[in-house]
Amino acid sequence: MSGLVFACIAPHGSMIIPLLNEEGGQKALLTRAAMEELGRRMAAAQPETIVLITPHGHRVDGAFSLLNNQRVRGDLGSEAEGSGGGFTVVFEVDKELNAAIVEAAQALQVPVKRLGYAVPDDPTFWQPLDWGASVPLWFMGGMFHPRPKVVIACADRGNMPWELFPSLGKAIRRAAESTGRRIALIASADMGHAHDENGPYGFDTASAEFDAATIEAIKDQDPGRLLTFDQPWLKRASTDAFGQILNLHGAIEGTDFRGELLSYEVPTYFGMMCVAYELSIK
Repeated sequence: MSGLVFACIAPHGSMIIPLLNEEGGQKALLTRAAMEELGRRMAAAQPETIVLITPHGHRVDGAFSLLNNQRVRGDLGSEAEGSGGGFTVVFEVDKELNAAIVEAAQALQVPVKRLGYAVPDDPTFWQPLDWGASVPLWFMGGMFHPRPKVVIACADRGNMPWELFPSLGKAIRRAAESTGRRIALIASADMGHAHDENGPYGFDTASAEFDAATIEAIKDQDPGRLLTFDQPWLKRASTDAFGQILNLHGAIEGTDFRGELLSYEVPTYFGMMCVAYELSIK
């Protein structure tokens, strides 16, 4: 079977990676175990390409961006500085799927732009991955053999109508089907960021409220419900999950994919949620 074979919502707090041994990591063991489970389930689905949507990547004004060099690379921790204890992940980019996503998005009137750097077809000129991509890919893809190719997308969030976000997901699914590609989709998303008065976003009850309302929508198999959420309230919640969950909603809408909540916890100033989406067997 080609097309979408697995999807998930996954956090990107680096504290969940044991290799980094970050302070507070022991408070996120539930999330770490759930991410390992997501990795096992994705590996079992055998995707040829992983499409990851990050909120922290390369932005283009008023459009979704796709990294389009031959290779991308993510560095986290001290290995990037040559002292060990960190990690590096390197992936080949599925440029054919990138082109198909652009074509499918144009048919849906969704603005998508491919980004290149220096000599895009020369593997020595790689594009950097942000932590929103590197952390999930460490669990899902980085240790797979053979290693899948990737597509890395990012929205100009805050400057685009939220109604466009499901359409990108639909374009991704159509592109996978038209190319005959088996793909897994990762919505890289951390929940409300205002759970701790000592955190960088302070404390606001909207964070816990948003997390609870989103979990309810996920359990009800209705991620599209997020489109009804109040925008000023969302701003108070300080979440970076909203757009990527809508992207995922568009990718699975009208299919037999169903979500399973694997974990939710608040080990730091922001919440983390892991959800696996797999085809239901009728």
